[in-house]
Amino acid sequence: MTTTLITGANKGLGKETAKQLIAAGHTVYLGARDETKGRAAAQDVGGRFVQIDVTDDASVRAAAATIESEGGLDVLVNNAGIEPRLAGNAIPTPADTTVDEMRETFETNAFSMVRTIGAFLPQLQRSTEAVIVNLASGLATLSGLSDPESFTHFYPAVSYPASKATVNVITIQYAKAFPGIRINSVEPGFTNTDLNGRTGTQTVEEGAAIIVKMAQVRPDGPTGTFVSAQGPMQW
Repeated sequence: MTTTLITGANKGLGKETAKQLIAAGHTVYLGARDETKGRAAAQDVGGRFVQIDVTDDASVRAAAATIESEGGLDVLVNNAGIEPRLAGNAIPTPADTTVDEMRETFETNAFSMVRTIGAFLPQLQRSTEAVIVNLASGLATLSGLSDPESFTHFYPAVSYPASKATVNVITIQYAKAFPGIRINSVEPGFTNTDLNGRTGTQTVEEGAAIIVKMAQVRPDGPTGTFVSAQGPMQW
């Protein structure tokens, strides 16, 4: 039985990914900061709840200890993330950007991946089917942000795409360092979730599909890649 942890899984893409992986036969831990919401989500989809705040060292270590005591981990889905928005769901511009915003966004979206991977690495290295899926974004593609013809060129914010570009660097470097683990970044697409104020154009079922696919990569499958449902993405 494959055991999977999904961070930030009490709603949205995380919860839907859990639902689909459970249907595929995985034992899934739904990780969340809020115990009430996390337990409710786990009960709803038939998974297990584990409390985890990816921005807190002690919380991540405690979650790793809990899962190890119950058999260990095979698949880690780093889903937890934030996208800063202003009043009225407006996207911040460079003029709105502060160091505090950058720090908070990077702490949740990028630094937390290093923290969580590090805590679970010993368990993953013992697994014969170890996989890490890192949630990136099409906004992490710098060629797209800089190309006036690209559909992402309009996006003005700094911290979110910068943090997701860092996620891709993490994916590349960890994949090189740990060839026994399949480590990939995914672009789920513009999904209708709370992250973007419910402005996304696709359903959580559609967005979760590529996450679910990459969470089931076999030991001889791809690693160190950046993919969407449509295929390979540019870094």
